[in-house]
Amino acid sequence: MPKISPRPSHLIVIASSIVLAATSARGQAFVSSKSHFVYKDTRGNMQSAPIVSKFYPNKIVHPLAKVDHSVDPKLMRAATIAEERAHAHSRERCWHYVKEALVASGIINSYPKTVYAKDAGQELVKSYGFKKLPVRDPYKAPLGSVLVYGASRAAGHVELRTKDGFVSDFRSKIPSPRPLIGVYAKS
Repeated sequence: MPKISPRPSHLIVIASSIVLAATSARGQAFVSSKSHFVYKDTRGNMQSAPIVSKFYPNKIVHPLAKVDHSVDPKLMRAATIAEERAHAHSRERCWHYVKEALVASGIINSYPKTVYAKDAGQELVKSYGFKKLPVRDPYKAPLGSVLVYGASRAAGHVELRTKDGFVSDFRSKIPSPRPLIGVYAKS
């Protein structure tokens, strides 16, 4: 009986070919998939991540402002006036623009005297009959209300709540990042 001598070099070549073909096929399966992005990580391993295929441009992140019927309608008019006069970017004159909108709407009869925006709430309560509302979330402020923000070493910020955002000397979909002092409205 003839002796069969093992040929390990041929077996190694065949095994490595099978492994290479399997790896290549796996890589091709990753690449051909339209739902995943394929890349190599720092160790050289093939990885994939899902591809986001749907875009929702009109997704509402925060609710629109609600009309509070106990708030004077002239405040809503003030928000509209401020929105008409606002710019795309800040001019750093927020309290000036809000003062003008409040006077133009007729909600107050004289121009407020405070210089700093962070002092607006105190003057509106003391001199013009506004009340501080128990609202801590700017998105829950009623339409037309005045939002006053503080700052330790700066003038602060003041804005009016609009139907879909906030306005002072500029329009914004998001409220100021400064700490909210209070939300003020007049009945």
